[in-house]
Amino acid sequence: MTYYGKCIAAVIEQLDKFDPEKDSPEQFLAAAPTALQDLSAQKRSFILEVLSGCLEYRKLLTVVVDAFYVRDGRFYLWADYNLFQVICYLATFQLEELGFQLFCNIIKSQPVSKMCKFLRFFFNPLNLCSWIKDEWSLVYETAHVKENWIDPLMRWQPEVQELVNQLEGESATTLPPSKTKIKVTIPKEFNLTVPKPRAIPMPELIPAMAKTNQVPQSTYQEPKERQLLQMVKRYNRRKAEERLLRANMKELRCAMPRPLKELPAQVRPRFQDPETQPRFPSAPRIRRTPQLTLYRPENTPVKLNTATILREGALYQRRVEQELQRIDKLIDGCGDFSEFLKWQKKMQAKDQEEQRAAGECRRLQGKLSHEEAILARQNLIQENKQKASQKKEEMAELMLQCARRRLQEDRSMKELVEQVIEAQKNVRVAQMKLLKSRRQIVQEVIEESRELLQRTAEEAREEQRQRCELIYQLRALETQPVRKGKLVDLTQIPGYGLEGEMSVVELRERLALLKDTQRRQEEEKRDQIIESKRAKSQELQNTVEQISLCRAAMGRTAALRWEERKAQASAAGPPRQDERVLELQRRVEERAAERRRLTAQPPGSAPRAARPHPRAQREAKHWDEELRSREHRLRARLQSAALPAARGLGAA
Repeated sequence: MTYYGKCIAAVIEQLDKFDPEKDSPEQFLAAAPTALQDLSAQKRSFILEVLSGCLEYRKLLTVVVDAFYVRDGRFYLWADYNLFQVICYLATFQLEELGFQLFCNIIKSQPVSKMCKFLRFFFNPLNLCSWIKDEWSLVYETAHVKENWIDPLMRWQPEVQELVNQLEGESATTLPPSKTKIKVTIPKEFNLTVPKPRAIPMPELIPAMAKTNQVPQSTYQEPKERQLLQMVKRYNRRKAEERLLRANMKELRCAMPRPLKELPAQVRPRFQDPETQPRFPSAPRIRRTPQLTLYRPENTPVKLNTATILREGALYQRRVEQELQRIDKLIDGCGDFSEFLKWQKKMQAKDQEEQRAAGECRRLQGKLSHEEAILARQNLIQENKQKASQKKEEMAELMLQCARRRLQEDRSMKELVEQVIEAQKNVRVAQMKLLKSRRQIVQEVIEESRELLQRTAEEAREEQRQRCELIYQLRALETQPVRKGKLVDLTQIPGYGLEGEMSVVELRERLALLKDTQRRQEEEKRDQIIESKRAKSQELQNTVEQISLCRAAMGRTAALRWEERKAQASAAGPPRQDERVLELQRRVEERAAERRRLTAQPPGSAPRAARPHPRAQREAKHWDEELRSREHRLRARLQSAALPAARGLGAA
């Protein structure tokens, strides 16, 4: 017993040292024989064989042992985890080779209560044929699991059950060991030395704080740049308000024949009274003075970036080139485009008038379609009433057909129930025949499984023998000496036959020369960049001067164009109306009159089907008001467009 107990303890000790996250199974098995040199050759071979099997089938063993700890082994220590793995491996893979008697000796060498609990759990037929088989099938093929592992365990299950019952009976008959009286420990006081009284420490000096500087007065004051910006902002605001006041006074001069001072006190506005004048703390007060002194701020230059300067310079350069080309063409004898431009402006004005007329036509067409839609809605209401009466008659006929169909379905359901009752009487006879056929199939399957188990056992033995031979060959190869390390000469050429092959020392020298050449090239390139920057800055300065000259010229030409446009606008006459617009207005008025006539008829004069719905009347009234408001807005817009032309004629 002690012989097998020592072997199993050695296997458990090696498994405790194995860490699956850090160690690989091959390296661990290669290092294991060094720790087992003190044992005999027979013990060492048995331990290594069991250890390699536990590492190889670790996933299968982990499934069984984890489930055992969850269900039946909740009160066992986790230190016995590897013990249960070894017993599970021996029972699954080595029970045929060891023999049942040797397996019994190994089981008896371990704690009886633990072995009985684990074997009863592992050899339970319900566990083997259900979840253990399913979990192992996830790792290996189902047919291989059933033939090689599950079926042999089921064959050994009765004998293992007898062994468990025998061990439980022996443990029950053995008497518990006699309890000896334990001596009570008598406590003894410690012989400790009395500590000396602590001396009073010297007080620490309080460090003097450094004197802080006062906060500068500039912290509470705004910077000068912001004050200047605020002054410029206030000046610009005051200047804009004065300009607006002047423009309003010029426009309202025709409506004010005499100044406000000459009006009586009852007619003056309330805000002209100094006592009732509103006062705003933030808004500046506007005073009337005979002459206003204006202070213009200094023209601060605007800083432009390089892209803006180049873009604007290229634009002005293109314009100058175009103007020079135009002058060259005029010198060569080409005509002026002034007449063409006049004709073009005339045609553009004509196109704008046509677009306005087309817009008015579209609006009137929408209004006309709305009127026609209201008339069509009134006719549709009458048609819907007739259709509703027809639908009611059709629904009544459908209800009669549904009632007849329900009676037929009830009759068919009764017949179906009678047929089902007759079919249930013949079910028992069919069940007896099915049971007989299943029993025959089970007997045939049992005979076939026995033959397959014998074949798989022979194949497993042959596979185990080949595996042992392969392990012996690998170990013999690993024991051969290997030379480590190599001498390196940096001045020697490798001699691989490549083009431009050189030694490490020569390569370092060439790299140093290459770095020097690169440094010289960088310095030359840096000098070139500095020269190009200087030339570019000079070019930008010339471009800025040219842009300032071009801006002044463009400003003068824009002022002249504005004066010409103003003169042309004053000479333009009032717009004329199109014939299509007049025709559409006439048709809209006719449709509106017809709709009003229909809505104004008394209830008795028209038939009941043609009477409009109150909701339709409300919608028609709403759209009528909407159209009227649109007409008023259009007229006001036309008057406002014609007002500047009339003012220009009056001024002329």
